[in-house]
Amino acid sequence: MAQSAELSSSLSFTSSSYLPNGSINHNTCSCYGSDPGPNLEVISLSKLSSTLEQLLLDSDSNYSDADIIVEGVPVGVHRCILASRSKFFNELFKKNKGSSEKDGKLKYHTSDFLPYGKVGYEAFLIVLGYMYTGIPKPFPMDVSTCVDSACAHDACRPAINFAVELMYASSTFQIPELVSLFQRRLLNFVGKVLVEDVIPILIVAFHCDLSQLVTQCIDRVARSDLDPISIEKELPLELSEKIKLLRRGSQNDAEDKHDAEDNASLVDPLRQKRISRIHKALDSDDVELVKLLLTESDITLDEANALHYAAAYCDPKVVSEVLSLGLADVNLRNSRGYTVLHIAAMRKEPSLIVSLLTKGAFVSELTFDGQSAVSICRRLTRPKDYHAKTEQGKETNKDRICIDVLEREMRRNPMAGDATISFHTMADDLHMKLLYLENRVAFARLFFPTEAKLAMDIAHAETTTEFAGLSASKGSSGNFREVDLNETPIVQNKRLLSRMEALMKTVEMGRRYFPHCSDVLDKFMEDDLPDLFYLEKGTQEEQRIKTMRFMELKDDVQKAFNKDKAEFTRCGITSSSSSSSLKETVKYKARRL
Repeated sequence: MAQSAELSSSLSFTSSSYLPNGSINHNTCSCYGSDPGPNLEVISLSKLSSTLEQLLLDSDSNYSDADIIVEGVPVGVHRCILASRSKFFNELFKKNKGSSEKDGKLKYHTSDFLPYGKVGYEAFLIVLGYMYTGIPKPFPMDVSTCVDSACAHDACRPAINFAVELMYASSTFQIPELVSLFQRRLLNFVGKVLVEDVIPILIVAFHCDLSQLVTQCIDRVARSDLDPISIEKELPLELSEKIKLLRRGSQNDAEDKHDAEDNASLVDPLRQKRISRIHKALDSDDVELVKLLLTESDITLDEANALHYAAAYCDPKVVSEVLSLGLADVNLRNSRGYTVLHIAAMRKEPSLIVSLLTKGAFVSELTFDGQSAVSICRRLTRPKDYHAKTEQGKETNKDRICIDVLEREMRRNPMAGDATISFHTMADDLHMKLLYLENRVAFARLFFPTEAKLAMDIAHAETTTEFAGLSASKGSSGNFREVDLNETPIVQNKRLLSRMEALMKTVEMGRRYFPHCSDVLDKFMEDDLPDLFYLEKGTQEEQRIKTMRFMELKDDVQKAFNKDKAEFTRCGITSSSSSSSLKETVKYKARRL
């Protein structure tokens, strides 16, 4: 509705009426002297608009003389209307290009006359409807929103993509008022979307020659931490060069001198050249060459972010081959905090996601802004695609498959939960999850301290607990609720996320090597934790009951632990509680994963 009002303000309707003093009012029209009345010109234009709209809506009275094919769907149009409303269509129809069918209609395919970009069926109907009626219609929700229930839908990728499609159509069809309208909308996106989502906006601005939008997008990308490889791969050379120049200039500024010196010390031309060669080998699908380059230099796959690069730009089979080398950390984060699974989720390629999960990718890993792989997929997926019915003989939509695979993995791991966290509520959610994790790890350390410590060592988790009374080591410090007054909310969130990820890995290690013990602890955390927070609280009778339940729990854990030991023994490896042999067992199994 806001769009309709905004665009309507650019259309002027004038008429005349006499005011009481005899002057003429050009804004209203009345047949009754000084009494205000309806504006006949506005009413007439509104009537004309609704009448012309029926030409598009009434399938029973189809008087169209041409079809425009959009995404394989024919849309009947009236060439006289389009030619009068658009210089582009006027020239197109003059040339009379199009294939004639048996019914005498000319056929035009949007893929033949769109010089760049993509215009979907729904975007084409929005622009076509404006050419017929002069009134912009609201955006269809099933193509301009995502399926993430926590999203406000004001800056998610489907909203951006739909506005980009509308801009391509408006610019190509030479409708200046729509170009102006959608440019303002895209300008509004630039300041609040993720920097990777600025890329399609910058590209459409470049192709449609929108200088103001181009300038703002370039400035946003240049000031961001988007890596140079992504900029070179995804933007035209002219734009990437401008961004490089801006970044060099900012590094030379006096106020950024210290940062520039730090960055310069990290840039090694020879090192960058070797990394570039590995990426080019991946582009060529030549994993054997990648192996050769690794042996000839001191660069590792992780240092080259080879898995991230392959997941973003290469064929899925290349990613599978790189994974099979066993030389890369599948859960490695890049400079922007994304794991390889996050990159695969952005690409929405099911085979990539499955390959990574089978190789041990952690589905519960969060980005610095609190997004998991499944929430990333949700924010990239339109309701139209997610809810589309699969026709017999046709493939299921990849967007839906990606979300289903990731959600099943989340359900398989109870610790993962629903990781859709909005930025505004992330800190509170983190504290709740950390509270659960801290308590769970604390009880694990209480019942089998050596094994729990081993799991924490593997996960690189430091020994901290929320409740000192539950800690296995007296006087432990590092409570995550401690407050640093100089710490910004973003830094705090990053610290909390890092802590939570370490604890999640600790629990996952426990599940992998001590599955029966983990099951007992899961049930305890769900059923008994509130009553056993403090054994010394309550009446004497309540304390006695708590103590009895606590001893029962210890027996349950010991029985479960014996089952875990028995499984190790059946594998041909002897183990004993809290012993070095159990450590070797875990390390041995870890090496095999």
